[in-house]
Amino acid sequence: MIEYKLLKEIELNPAASQRTLAGKLDVSLGKINYVLGGLVKKGIIKAQKLKNDPQNIRWSYLLTPKGIREKIRMTRSYLDKRLREFDEIQREIGMLQKEVSANGDGRNK
Repeated sequence: MIEYKLLKEIELNPAASQRTLAGKLDVSLGKINYVLGGLVKKGIIKAQKLKNDPQNIRWSYLLTPKGIREKIRMTRSYLDKRLREFDEIQREIGMLQKEVSANGDGRNK
């Protein structure tokens, strides 16, 4: 899920630093660096230098067309998972409501 959240953040702010991304996603800077490297290798994002100062290199990360398709695929997958969980919770709530109704609400009056 880190990849999906990272793609969302990059889409919102392509010039965000790795440190900023790590803070927003509550993961280590090393994890962000590792995941970004993997996304670049897969052709999902493109990294572009904004500054060429060796003391302060800044990067911009852009979703490629492949990256946009992958983000859509991930969004669908995440949505499907959450909808299944929602349906399961609704069933559980229904069963609990029936149980409470059948046995009284358990409150002392």
